[in-house]
Amino acid sequence: MADNARAVMELDRQRMRAMGEKDVAALQRLIADDLIYTHSSARIDTKGSLIGAMESGATVYTAVEPSDVTAQDLGDSVVLTGVAAISVNSAGKSMSFRVRFMDVWAKRGGGWQMVAWQSTRLAD
Repeated sequence: MADNARAVMELDRQRMRAMGEKDVAALQRLIADDLIYTHSSARIDTKGSLIGAMESGATVYTAVEPSDVTAQDLGDSVVLTGVAAISVNSAGKSMSFRVRFMDVWAKRGGGWQMVAWQSTRLAD
């Protein structure tokens, strides 16, 4: 099962990199259709609204850098916790901050997809 943890940690790094590079094709593959994405501001996005905001330019991630990531392998799901440094332009306002996050991935159709994200902003 340790292989699940390693694989999902790598997929999550790819997902974060895809957000910073606005790689919609990668995000479509890595994110589950029933995603629940809770931002540190408490705003909730679905897969469609998250990717849609990126495509429209309403939310532009310029970097999402993980650190201190640990994995809890539950077989057909893996829970990641860690810290991420995020640089984003949202509604015309540029922000850089760090969050502590919990990220859940599920095995679906022989592959892994992110199904949930919850983050809390860390003090500067």
